[in-house]
Amino acid sequence: MSTAILTGPPPAGSSLEEDLRSLGFDVRVATDVAGALADVPATERVALVDPGFVGHVHALRLALTDPRFPAAAVEGALTAQPDARASLTRALGAVTAEGPAGSAPEGLAPALPGALAARLEADGVAVHRPELGVLVAAVPDGEEARAKTRAEVGAVDDEAVRLRNAVKSRDGFFTTFFISPYSRYLARWCARRGLTPNQVTTASLLTALIAAGCAATGTRGGFVAAGALLLFSFALDCTDGQLARYSLQYSTLGAWLDATFDRAKEYAFYAGLALGASRGGGHDDVWALALGAMVLMTCRHVVDFSFNEANHDATANTSPTAALSGRLDSVGWTVWVRRMIVLPIGERWALIAVLTALTTPRVVFVVLLIGCAFAACYTTAGRVLRSLTRKARRTDRAAQALADLADSGPIAEAAGRTLGATVPGRAYGPPFWAVLAAACLLIGPLVTGNGGSWRAVLQAVVYAVFAGVAVAQPLKGPLDWLVPPVFRAAEYGLVLTLAAQSDAPGALPAAFGLVAAVAYHHYDTVYRIRGGTGAPPHWLVRAIGGHEGRVLAVTIAAALWHGQGFTIALTVLAAAVAITVLIESIRFWVSSGAPAVHDETGEPA
Repeated sequence: MSTAILTGPPPAGSSLEEDLRSLGFDVRVATDVAGALADVPATERVALVDPGFVGHVHALRLALTDPRFPAAAVEGALTAQPDARASLTRALGAVTAEGPAGSAPEGLAPALPGALAARLEADGVAVHRPELGVLVAAVPDGEEARAKTRAEVGAVDDEAVRLRNAVKSRDGFFTTFFISPYSRYLARWCARRGLTPNQVTTASLLTALIAAGCAATGTRGGFVAAGALLLFSFALDCTDGQLARYSLQYSTLGAWLDATFDRAKEYAFYAGLALGASRGGGHDDVWALALGAMVLMTCRHVVDFSFNEANHDATANTSPTAALSGRLDSVGWTVWVRRMIVLPIGERWALIAVLTALTTPRVVFVVLLIGCAFAACYTTAGRVLRSLTRKARRTDRAAQALADLADSGPIAEAAGRTLGATVPGRAYGPPFWAVLAAACLLIGPLVTGNGGSWRAVLQAVVYAVFAGVAVAQPLKGPLDWLVPPVFRAAEYGLVLTLAAQSDAPGALPAAFGLVAAVAYHHYDTVYRIRGGTGAPPHWLVRAIGGHEGRVLAVTIAAALWHGQGFTIALTVLAAAVAITVLIESIRFWVSSGAPAVHDETGEPA
């Protein structure tokens, strides 16, 4: 239970106490604020509210109940979570020493929440001040001012504002116009029945898994059901975030579930389509296409993550290309066109759902690969142009983030310390060495078909050495953000190529599982970095070999074993990586030190 302390008796007819109780607060009226604060257990959230406060209930909700911030305030109200309670007590002592605010409402008590917020900020506590927009939060002076403020409150429907603000301010075209107009009401329905965002997220996952199961039947009825269920799963996926914003039910576990389940749902559906194609009347084997779609999608996301991490805190971060993009955003229709052509998650899932219901799995994957390849080329080309034309100076934090995203293991690290130390640093050196490494690894299997030979193993060794040289220097160059996606494309592309060339029964499904396990590790790394806690522990990266170690293991397995033996090797490696990564990931995300990562940017996923 949270406690709200009114710093004096409210005026007659005020609904303030009732409003605070509706938000889950135990309300106490106190003239001795310091004593009342001391009586509240240090493990509880506490709010201090001016008795003359007039405003919308949702304004109080935004200020006093959001779990993401240690302290928050609006005019006339302040809250502190347990982490900020000690600072609040010190602030109250300082304000009390300056006047009678801590002991009597006749002095500074009406301004007490505001004075305490200023003291907290001076003490180094970040005080969140929510954007209220048309909502009202005020402490009017005098009855005439109170009546005017109450009229302003009555003129705005705070429930309509709350419902509108539950939707992301920036999202894709399909989501904005075809899902959110309805899913926001589903979110409110869930809130009124006590459902949590995590429960809705889980329901979305289960719906997508059922959709994948329907697709796996290989029947037309199964494909139609799969398409419909996939769209409903996406509606639930939008609902969980809207429910979190509507009811301010943010949590670390919820952030992790939302971040990882999207990929699990999409890739499980790919697997369902591949199974359905093999079981249908044509017995079509599209596992290579399914794996190609997963590889392309994951590499595209790594491009997004690497570019954003490299640039979000860079200085002098402007360019003519970025200025042109900004001007285009001022033209309404170009905004939606540019959002649609990158195939964000809404457009992508709608495309998959419709094609699944009306066509065949092969058509689904071919169209998806073409669309996603175009989107990847469009976004990557634009980012390369921006990087070449801007004079950004990247920080040590950004360089470390890129090094963590590179996922280098012991072999690359050793190569970087030895050979890499002798290579002069150049502005475009890291991406050059990364591309050279990828070329040495992939050209042989793709051009000469030597994937199952010991020559391919030698090429993998060269790849590991050049990959170490690529990350030997801090990744602060204009195109160094390309290094992690190049490594991802090389690793995933090799697994796909070797499995496709082996002709071993079950090799491609096993390769699908291996890439899925490794991709989970890379997404996990991204969201830890986004949360400010850094990459996974280095022992984990070493335990699963780093990208170059896994490449070497797969090429050795292809050279040693052929046929069923290679499939078994891929399966064992996939299981080992999945178990190791999942155990550590679950341990971290349910721990108290895990960050709360919430995607409020609206960037396409």
